[in-house]
Amino acid sequence: MDFELHSVPLLSRIGADRADQVRTDTDAAVAGWGDAALLRLDSRNQVMVADGRVLLGKAKDLADKPPHDAVFLGRIEDGRHVWAVRAPLEASDDPDLTAEVADLRRGGQLFDDVGAQLVSAAAALLNWHASARFSSVDGSPTKPIRAGWARVNPITGHEEFPRIDPAVICLVHDGGDRAVLARQTVWPERMYSLLAGFVEAGESFETCVAREIHEEIGLTVRDIRYLGSQPWPFPRSLMVGFHAVGDPDEPFAFNDGEIAEAEWFTRDEVRAALALGDWSSDSDSRLLLPGSVSIARVIIESWAQAG
Repeated sequence: MDFELHSVPLLSRIGADRADQVRTDTDAAVAGWGDAALLRLDSRNQVMVADGRVLLGKAKDLADKPPHDAVFLGRIEDGRHVWAVRAPLEASDDPDLTAEVADLRRGGQLFDDVGAQLVSAAAALLNWHASARFSSVDGSPTKPIRAGWARVNPITGHEEFPRIDPAVICLVHDGGDRAVLARQTVWPERMYSLLAGFVEAGESFETCVAREIHEEIGLTVRDIRYLGSQPWPFPRSLMVGFHAVGDPDEPFAFNDGEIAEAEWFTRDEVRAALALGDWSSDSDSRLLLPGSVSIARVIIESWAQAG
């Protein structure tokens, strides 16, 4: 059985113009600062949101020019540049707006397309800068360049770019009406999701899928098919989604200690669990599934609808 994603994962939506040409045009970046919008991201990767839109302040209220630790995110529909900084959140001065604190992991459904893209990029870049202040080559201090999209060793000129950690995530099914869902050892009872793991050096995505599933639950899979991808800036991952066929008669073996239990669920059982909501549900169902912000949810929903 083959299927496709029924919708674009929440954090993969296309919103603002990334305007990559501005990153290397210092004059253009500085010139746009006076009218630019500013996204504040606090130490917990939270932002202010109102009516589905991320609250953007005025960059010029922060400084006369881009601070060295600000990152350029692109242009929004009115043509303004958008920058982001790590800073305490500020409430809106508009009395007609009811704003709330939100983050992508727990409240991704609150964000529109533009907000989801801006916050995903801001979190990924600012998290990277926080851990990349010294060169990976010789340990020398580095400084931001390219409007926050790279760092440079000022002595040697060696440039480093944001690191992305690719990880696969896969729904294993029997080609019919059953799929494997698993619970990690650190998760509460009844919370299940798909199998996932980081790609190793010298490994393709498909090879990683086969290795991770065998390591985690002992199954040998075949017919590995790509579905889609999603940024996951917690702190800097890219989730690459697949589905694959496994044999329900093959016994589970929890080889690496990450998985506490796994089970084959029928499509009807998965549909019933999806109807109850997500992990935050107060249902007493024996199966609780991930929330809408995760590509895992989209993959599970797409498989459930395909039958």
